Amino acid sequence: MTAPPAPSQPSGALARYEAVIGIEVHCQLRTASKMFCGCSNTYADDPPNTHTCPVCLGLPGALPVINKRAVEHVLATGAAIEATTPPATRWDRKNYFYPDLPKGYQISQYDLPLAANGRLSFQTSEGEVTIGITRAHLEEDTAKLVHGTDEAGRRVSLIDFNRSGAPLMEIVTDPDVRSAEQARRYAEELQALLRAIGASDADMERGQMRVEANISLRPRGTEPFGTRVEVKNMNSFRSVERAIAFEIERQAAALDAGETLTQDTRGWNEDRGMTYVMRSKEDSHDYRYFPEPDLPPLRVDADWLASIRAGLPELPAARRARYQADLGLSGYDAAVIVADAQATVLFEDARSSEPNADPKALANWVTGAFLGLLKMDPEAAGRVEASELADLVRRVGAGELSGTNAKEVFAAHAADGATVASIVEARGFRQISDSGALGAVIDDVIAANPKAVADFQAGKPVLGFFVGQVMKATRGQANAALVQEAVRGRLEGDPGS
Repeated sequence: MTAPPAPSQPSGALARYEAVIGIEVHCQLRTASKMFCGCSNTYADDPPNTHTCPVCLGLPGALPVINKRAVEHVLATGAAIEATTPPATRWDRKNYFYPDLPKGYQISQYDLPLAANGRLSFQTSEGEVTIGITRAHLEEDTAKLVHGTDEAGRRVSLIDFNRSGAPLMEIVTDPDVRSAEQARRYAEELQALLRAIGASDADMERGQMRVEANISLRPRGTEPFGTRVEVKNMNSFRSVERAIAFEIERQAAALDAGETLTQDTRGWNEDRGMTYVMRSKEDSHDYRYFPEPDLPPLRVDADWLASIRAGLPELPAARRARYQADLGLSGYDAAVIVADAQATVLFEDARSSEPNADPKALANWVTGAFLGLLKMDPEAAGRVEASELADLVRRVGAGELSGTNAKEVFAAHAADGATVASIVEARGFRQISDSGALGAVIDDVIAANPKAVADFQAGKPVLGFFVGQVMKATRGQANAALVQEAVRGRLEGDPGS
C-alpha cells in the first residue's frame, strides 16, 4: 500500500473556522418481525396499514415484547465498532407529540445504551480518519406520513402504520467529524459494515438508513463549541456531502457578517442545493425521558455476547486490507468490491471455485461487467454464477477465449444462465493463436487498406485500425496481442512476421 497523501491546507470557510460535526444514523434492522410485536417487518411494497396490531398502533392495554434478534444486531454492531456493552440495560420512554407516533411516546434507550464508546476508521483523500462513536441503541420506528391532495384538491396528510414499531438502531458519533468529505465517508463505511454483519440492508434510497448531521463552527485555534444546527432529509451519500458543505459555508458567512446563529433543525433541498429552516432544535430534556414501565431491564449474558462476537464475519476494513496485501488488488478495486455485498460474494465464491484464477483479472470483471450489469439489470446480474465467471476468466487467461468474445459470453450467460462451456461451443468461439492461420487474414487486411499502410509509413498511429480489422474478420477470435505483433512486423518489412 502506498502512504496516504499529506493533508492539504483548508480552504474557503474551513481556512477560518473549524467544523465540529456529529453524525446520527438511524437504520432499520433486518428482522422478520417488528421491535415489540409479531407484525411482519417486510412491508415496503405492501398496501398501507396492512401490517398492524394493537401494539404498533399504540392501543390502550397493549403490552410490548422485546425482539431478541434486533437486540443481537445491535450487540453485533457494538462488537464490530469495538464498543463496550453494559451487563444490564433498560428501555426508556421518549415523550413527544407528532401524528406519526400513536402512543405519544417512543420506546427507546437513553442513559444505558446497548453499545457505547466505539469507533470507526476509514480512508479519506487526506489519509485514515477515526471517528469516535458515542452510542448505538435500539428503539422503535415511527409511522410514515404521506402528503398529497384529495379529490377536491385539498392538501391532506395520511398515516401509514406499516412502519410503526419497526426495529430501529440509532448510532451517534462523537463530535469528531471535521469536513463534509469525512461525513460522507463515515456514512459509506458504516453502511458497508452494517451490510457485512447482516444487521441491515441500509439502503438510503428506500429509507432503511437515514443520516442526520449536527454542525457547528468555531474559529480555528479555539475550543468552545459554536451554535449547533441539525440537518435532515439527506437521502444519499452525495446529499450528505453537499448539505454539510453548504451548511458550513452558510454558517461561516453568517458569522463573518456578525450574525447570531440559532439552534435550528434544517432540511436539505436537493434540487435547490441548500438547507432551509424546519423548526427550532430540541434538547434531550425536552423529551422528558423516564424508564419504560412495561419492559423489564435487559441483562446481557457474557456467553451470549461472546458468541455474537465470535460469529462476526470479516469486516470491510480488514477485507480491503487483505485484498490489497494478499491478492495485489488496487485500493480502488478493493474498495469497490467490498462496498457491494453481491460483488463481494461473487468475488469470494469465484476465487473458491477457481483458486488459480488471476485475482486482478477477476476483480476487473466484477467491478466492470458485473457491477455495470447489476445497475442496469439486477435480475440478469442475479443469474451470474461465480463458478461460470471463474471459468470465463480462466479461459481468457489461458488464451482460449479472446477478450471481445468473453464479453459476449458473459452477456449470454447472464441472459439465461447457460454455462460458459456451452456458449463457447455453440458459438464456435476459439481464440486463434496460430500465426500461420492468422497470416492470410492479416495479408488480406493490409492489401485492402493501402491508405492506412501509407499513414503508418508516415508515422501516424494507425496500428490499432489494422488490429481492429483483423479482429472483425475473425469474429473477435484472434489473439489481439499476436495480431498486433504480426501486423507491425509486416508493415515494417519483417518477412518473418
